[in-house]
Amino acid sequence: MDWSGLWSTIRRWCVGEENWVDSRTVYIGHREPPPGTDAYIVQNYPDNRIVSSKYTFWNFIPKNLFEQFRRIANFYFLIIFLVQLIIDTPTSPVTSGLPLFFVITVTAIKQGYEDWLRHKADNAVNRCPVHVIQGGKVVQKQSRKLQVGDIVMTKENETFPCDMVFLSSSSDDGTCFVTTASLDGESSTKTYQAVQDTKALRTEAEVDTLNATIECEQPQPDLYNFVGRINIYHETEEPIARPLGSENVLLRGATLKNTQSIYGVAIYTGMETKMALNYQSKSQKRSAVEKSMNMFLIVYLCILISKALITTILKFMWQSDSVRDEPWFNMKTEAERQRNKFLSSFTDFLAFMVLFNYIIPVSMYVTVEMQKFLGSYFISWDEEMFDDEICEGPIVNTSDLNEELGQVEYVFTDKTGTLTENNMEFIECCIDGHVHVQHSISNGQSFYSNAAIDFIDAPVGIADQERKELFFRALCLCHTVQVKREDETDCQKQHQDGRSSVYISSSPDEIALVEGVKRLGFTFLQVKDNFMELENPEAEIERYELLQILNFDSVRRRMSVIVRSITGEIILFCKGADLSIFPRVKAGKLDLVRQRVQQNAVEGLRTLCVAYKVLTSEEYDSVHTLLQNAKLALQERDRKLAEAYDLIESDLDLLGATAVEDRLQDKAAETVEALQKAGMKVWVLTGDKMETAQATCYACKLFRRSTQLFELTTKRIEEQSLHDVLFDLNRTIIRQSGSLPRDAYSGFSQHDLHDYGLIIDGTTLSLIMKPAENGSSSNYKDLFLEICRNCSGVLCCRMAPLQKAQIVKLIKSSKEHPITLAIGDGANDVSMILEAHVGIGILGKEGRQAARNSDYCIPKFKHLKKLLLVHGHYYYIRIAQLVQYFFYKNVCFIFPQFLYQFFCGFSQQPLYDTAYLTLYNISFTSLPILLYSLMEQHVSIDTLRRNPSLYRDVAKNSLLSWKSFIYWTFLGVFDAVVFFFGAYFIFDNSTMTSNGQMFGNWTFGTLVFTVLVFTVTLKLALDTHNWTWVNHFVIWGSLLFYIIFSFLWGGIIWPFLNYQRMYYVFMQMLSTGPAWLGITMLITISLLPDVVKKVLCRQLWPTATQKLQDILRQSKKDRVSEFSPLAPPPSSTYTNNIYRSHQQSKSISSDSRKVTHTYWAEDDYCNNPSLFDYSGNHYPSNARCIFVPSGLETTV
Repeated sequence: MDWSGLWSTIRRWCVGEENWVDSRTVYIGHREPPPGTDAYIVQNYPDNRIVSSKYTFWNFIPKNLFEQFRRIANFYFLIIFLVQLIIDTPTSPVTSGLPLFFVITVTAIKQGYEDWLRHKADNAVNRCPVHVIQGGKVVQKQSRKLQVGDIVMTKENETFPCDMVFLSSSSDDGTCFVTTASLDGESSTKTYQAVQDTKALRTEAEVDTLNATIECEQPQPDLYNFVGRINIYHETEEPIARPLGSENVLLRGATLKNTQSIYGVAIYTGMETKMALNYQSKSQKRSAVEKSMNMFLIVYLCILISKALITTILKFMWQSDSVRDEPWFNMKTEAERQRNKFLSSFTDFLAFMVLFNYIIPVSMYVTVEMQKFLGSYFISWDEEMFDDEICEGPIVNTSDLNEELGQVEYVFTDKTGTLTENNMEFIECCIDGHVHVQHSISNGQSFYSNAAIDFIDAPVGIADQERKELFFRALCLCHTVQVKREDETDCQKQHQDGRSSVYISSSPDEIALVEGVKRLGFTFLQVKDNFMELENPEAEIERYELLQILNFDSVRRRMSVIVRSITGEIILFCKGADLSIFPRVKAGKLDLVRQRVQQNAVEGLRTLCVAYKVLTSEEYDSVHTLLQNAKLALQERDRKLAEAYDLIESDLDLLGATAVEDRLQDKAAETVEALQKAGMKVWVLTGDKMETAQATCYACKLFRRSTQLFELTTKRIEEQSLHDVLFDLNRTIIRQSGSLPRDAYSGFSQHDLHDYGLIIDGTTLSLIMKPAENGSSSNYKDLFLEICRNCSGVLCCRMAPLQKAQIVKLIKSSKEHPITLAIGDGANDVSMILEAHVGIGILGKEGRQAARNSDYCIPKFKHLKKLLLVHGHYYYIRIAQLVQYFFYKNVCFIFPQFLYQFFCGFSQQPLYDTAYLTLYNISFTSLPILLYSLMEQHVSIDTLRRNPSLYRDVAKNSLLSWKSFIYWTFLGVFDAVVFFFGAYFIFDNSTMTSNGQMFGNWTFGTLVFTVLVFTVTLKLALDTHNWTWVNHFVIWGSLLFYIIFSFLWGGIIWPFLNYQRMYYVFMQMLSTGPAWLGITMLITISLLPDVVKKVLCRQLWPTATQKLQDILRQSKKDRVSEFSPLAPPPSSTYTNNIYRSHQQSKSISSDSRKVTHTYWAEDDYCNNPSLFDYSGNHYPSNARCIFVPSGLETTV
């Protein structure tokens, strides 16, 4: 639900629609406008105080309690606690109240401490000093006292205290450099422009004389858009209106760099700043494990009600006999005899609910939260996922989805900056069909000789010199690159004339093009006083007046500049994607350029087309008026600008095209291949053209040379209807796929020849997603999903950001409801990252918008392999065991209490002592499972990384399936029956101590409880594979703590705690031989079925993980042989598929290698991954010997 929209509607309704405006007026310096202009309206805006805390001293307790009891488990236990207080229940209210109090208190302390830290941080920010211009002088005040309209002076390396419109700076050109790392994570320096008419105001006195108002939109959370205008008043002239955009606004949290000082006027303060509005959290995502846990909880709640109902009915039947209802030793009073039977039965029902309520584990939620919170640090601390290039490691934005990383079925990835490095290299340019290739080009290096140019495919007469130079000038002028000099930056780039500078831009493509054309002889120098300067091959400085910039956007996919040369000629230069430029061209060698663009795209190069047109003075005046009206609009400015751009960028003359290369990221292909072997479907969603994206997909092994590709593109749809194309593809794929054997572990055909790949473009996707005329969903969606389901890889090209999210949503809502993951690095990937179950942001070069909106951030795409195959696998295994184990141990705990009612006349007599009821989940059994859920490793990290197919063992939430849940429940019931009746038969035959004293019911309950604690703890010990000193300490320490506490509670260690009914009970129980024998036998009998089941399943129906565990265990035994030590092959390839044939995994090396000769004397199989290929291949016994190449050592 859009709460912000709802709040906006309520606010408008409350204050009256006529009083609500979508814009605000800011009076600079609180100076009233001159008479005759707009009326001065006093407006109340919040102060500059930042509040990031949730609570205050007065509302902490009620607000925190309200939030905690909104959780159904906490609210349930609160009801149980109140029932115990109101009616006469068999157990003390302490048994429910103490665990609930413990959970609530721990959570409140944690949240209170975190909020105290936020209060502390807020006070530090709100009390920091800022400089304000008042009366022509600089006045210092606290940040919290800033008001909208104040003129603020900010010095170098200071942080902007509020959102300000940039008025002037110490720089002559009215620019300043700003870093926004604290806002969006971008470490690069950005350039902002002062208002053209105020940039000359350099001193405090001059700024204080400014009489102007600012009209702007109401506060919005979008960091990258701003709509406003400034009206400057003069005494003798008409007011001047200038448009304001995002390039004129300095945001709170950004830092001023390389500029001595700036002046700005506050427009948004406090909680209305864009930074504060971005505090709002994203929609909460819930993992599949959490959903399963809630379903299991409902089942156990039904079991609880059923048990209470059964015992209530049986008690009523039991008491129907007057002898049982009123025995001689417990005669009823007259009031009790006259009591309403229905009310009495209802009271009994509530009492039984209280008695059995421990089957619902209140501490499970706390343990799960702690496991998720503490477990997330293992990702942040992973040194292998730290990137030295950017000096950053993985970031966990939410710990609620850790286990979801182990359940991913579909991976949707961006291409540029995710699969590729987003580090562009200028390769070539094509001018009127003539190709210009430079010998040696490397982004980030400087070459100044323009002789390194080859003319390929050119006729004897070289292309027209004027058009070639015009093309180079277009590349020098059509961009938003800024130049930083030696005294402005530490990062220097030496020019041949001795000056040092570096190009900075938000787009790596622009930097590559400007640097590339620089090496071809045309050097972009700077923008000064609204003039762009460049140096031509003759070392002459050319100056062009910058008239207009038509900025790039993802819808137009192009950008333009309008410049005026020294001769007065006005030229529009435009560059953009081929599909955005070609339809707007009326002149130029279109066919030749298109042919070269297609060829470069097939080679995987990124192409841009360049065009121009000459404007007359009258045409430019019309263009200027059109743009000015659109820019000054406060309502629908974006739409009006788009219409103006569309009209201006028409009838172009095509000059040529450029080609830059974006290299594939390190180990991107290996990662994609591993994800596919793990059973995940990988989809590439990109806005690039089909040929470029297709080449990248081949390079990253999404498609193989043997992959049969099918196209769902506009070209195909034009030749054949969409209906026919879809049905033909579906019939072809289903027919061939149905006749092929499928590998049970890889999911793909055993022959790569029959792998299918699908390519679809944005236009065709729109037709598929388009609703039918009757308003229902298109029937093409199901057909499209069926085709994609049988393809090993899918490429979606020419995708708009919204279409990426639609694709993810389409897969999410399919009948299988698969778990989806989206990964990207740019703002255009945010929509699909938010839509997917798990969103991954790349800390890349396209800003940090994706990282800020993601659930997890990783430095490179290659780190996704370990994040999913290792961390995700471990997290799911651990938390699945935690959830099942909690329900299991609580069934073991409370079912004997249910059985006990059949032997105590349904009198609601508790089997266990109050202390045991209270501390069972809090102390005796809590720490072992918590440590297990943090440290368990059923196989090693290296094994999981080498064998991606192991990921399939935990797919589809298999460890929390209903089958597994029922098994754990029945195992708990079986153990509970063994505890109770085993102890019952022991007491039936041995009811006296050595001194002839009879055992009582508390001794019986203590015996059952002792067997219970030891059994559930040893059960966890048997399931533990990764033993560390911490595991030993916690598991055996928990058992020791139980024994010590029992002695303490029975008055043995501490006589003052001689609790009457438990006094010496534990000691007396242990003083008899049958008790010791019974405890040992009952523990053994309880654990035996689970052990037998595991042994049988491991032998008869082993999983891939169990097979690999056996192989690794066997390899450790056989590691030493006649030819030991054996060096592992340092560069040999290994296969990750356990069942891949031996012939596919053979590798022959020409190097000198040690060879192992192994002979089997018996008809058996050899499993030795340490000697062969780590894949667990089974070699048949008829091959009595085998030669395997080993390390680079002396030949044997």
